[in-house]
Amino acid sequence: MGKSPFLNDVRTFMRLHGMSLRTEHTYIYWIKDFIRFHRLKHPATLGGDDVMAYLGYLAAKRNVAINTQKIALNALAFLYNQFLQQPLGDLDFTFATKPRRLPEVLSTSEVAAILRELSGRDKLIFSLLFGSGLRITECLRLRVKDFNFSHGTLTVHDGKGAKDRVTILSPLLRPAIEAEIHNVLRLQESDNQQGIGPSIPGVLAKKYPSAYRQAAWMFLFPSSGFCNHPITGTLCRHHLHDSVPRKALRQAVIKSGLTNKRITCHTFRHSFATELLRSGRDIRTVQELLGHFDVKTTQIYTHVIGQHFAGTSSPLDAITSP
Repeated sequence: MGKSPFLNDVRTFMRLHGMSLRTEHTYIYWIKDFIRFHRLKHPATLGGDDVMAYLGYLAAKRNVAINTQKIALNALAFLYNQFLQQPLGDLDFTFATKPRRLPEVLSTSEVAAILRELSGRDKLIFSLLFGSGLRITECLRLRVKDFNFSHGTLTVHDGKGAKDRVTILSPLLRPAIEAEIHNVLRLQESDNQQGIGPSIPGVLAKKYPSAYRQAAWMFLFPSSGFCNHPITGTLCRHHLHDSVPRKALRQAVIKSGLTNKRITCHTFRHSFATELLRSGRDIRTVQELLGHFDVKTTQIYTHVIGQHFAGTSSPLDAITSP
């Protein structure tokens, strides 16, 4: 089904509307799953009742989380309301809920213990996750232009929900970031001599064909090899795959002795939020720094620390040697 002319038309429609590649992959996944559920019937022959039946199946049979149900609905709403021009209207559907687990978090001393077992690029990645509250994909997609040392901020472009946001940047990381920038710019210069550069979003690549030569567009954490751009087909250097830092984290956790907790890349983002609330930062500010659409998502962290806090620096500043 991956080569289906129908799905290719949906992909083309998404790209013409400037949707991110990640959103494209997510929506295509749920549209394909919806079609399989209805025994390969063409979506144009289905409607709102069929969408509700599928969502009910996800909740009752596959026991997916409420947020996953919402993503699936968003994908199908896009398919019908925009691509097929067959509006679904108001669906009489109630999302199935289940008790939400409190996220696992780390104290600053536990973060410090893990960082001590990391070095170089890997240490910088996890320092940014904890120090700026980034998702791992957001961190790996950072480019040279995204850092503002004078303001102590970094910009996350096209984060979850296709939103841009600005978050805090610990001044402790400036030397490591500048050293990494120096290294990647030398790599970019070498790539440019072969007519290759960092991957550029498809629309921008057409508008600014020489952008791959500009230092601003170089990834801070580039991959070790080249690949073909998934949209343009151009040979380029993409950012590092998230399997690399995940492997480094597993080893660091074992060495640090913190094997009694389930620690993932996202644990550092959870810990960023709880440390900000614990230090007195107000919840609306934390919501903005995390890029949460709804403050209710942020409020889960108040349950982690057991009380509400209200107040100004990155939690990484509590660690003397990142």
